[in-house]
Amino acid sequence: MLICETARLIVRKFTIDDAPFIWSLLNSPTWIQFLGDRNIQTLADAQQYLTNGPLASYALRGFGLYLVAMKDSGVPIGMSGLIKRDGLEYVDVGFALLPEYMGHGYAYEATKAVMDYGYNTLQLPHIVAIARADNKHSLALLAKLGLKFSDTVMLAEIEHPLSLFK
Repeated sequence: MLICETARLIVRKFTIDDAPFIWSLLNSPTWIQFLGDRNIQTLADAQQYLTNGPLASYALRGFGLYLVAMKDSGVPIGMSGLIKRDGLEYVDVGFALLPEYMGHGYAYEATKAVMDYGYNTLQLPHIVAIARADNKHSLALLAKLGLKFSDTVMLAEIEHPLSLFK
């Protein structure tokens, strides 16, 4: 199901058939460095990640992480979406791209569209973001999106402190 689109990208709900892409994305060096190893070793692991993550979130909350693909070819390049985490008051926006698609403005384009969807379609009153303090690319993107550093937070499922942006 299409969530939104931009001039160059489509943002849609994940399906179980996206497991091969999830396997690639979650095993990319930048994912592992900044988001952590999710131990996705097989396509079955990727399917489990989709089932317990994005697909469960759609059913429970009506939103979640979405697949980002090139509009002209349909080739998946990353994800962006909205997550309600324990330990955060508001929904946060997340994003990740395969390394070969970084540096072309795709993360900004997709994440801005997802935030607009959250505010305008889902009527969310606030959207925040979290990032590691050493993830300079994410910090720059959050600033470009108009989010400002607010605090440092610890979340139960993440081992290191995170910067919170509002």
